[in-house]
Amino acid sequence: MIREANVLDIPRMNELGSLLEDNFSKVYSINEMLQDGISKVYVYEKEDILAGFIIATDLTETCDILSLIVDPEYRNMGIATNLIDYLISELDEDLKLITLEVSTKNIPALKLYEKFGFEVVNTRKKYYANGDDAYLMARESNR
Repeated sequence: MIREANVLDIPRMNELGSLLEDNFSKVYSINEMLQDGISKVYVYEKEDILAGFIIATDLTETCDILSLIVDPEYRNMGIATNLIDYLISELDEDLKLITLEVSTKNIPALKLYEKFGFEVVNTRKKYYANGDDAYLMARESNR
């Protein structure tokens, strides 16, 4: 089940986020995002467990996916696909472009985004704290 996140989800989201980024809870102030009016924060629950989430900033004509995380125990079950589908369905009809950054080394994520029509538009050198590069990917809205 996918639903909007709430404050009770924050500890679990930070726990999952720390798998991706050590200082996740400092970088992403989820509590503020839940109230700012421009962030889309959705969680995926499976058997009453928060198994994944997506965070995006929706600026009407553009949307930036900031984070998409699925618990390693729940990967390859279609959760990330469902979260992206849900996000796209919830975005404003005036949306023209969705963007995101993803590690050049994250092959499963690259394949997932390509499945949704995202294309690499630029490489951001040493984008991550560990020095890894990121691809800037974009998808034009086809509504």
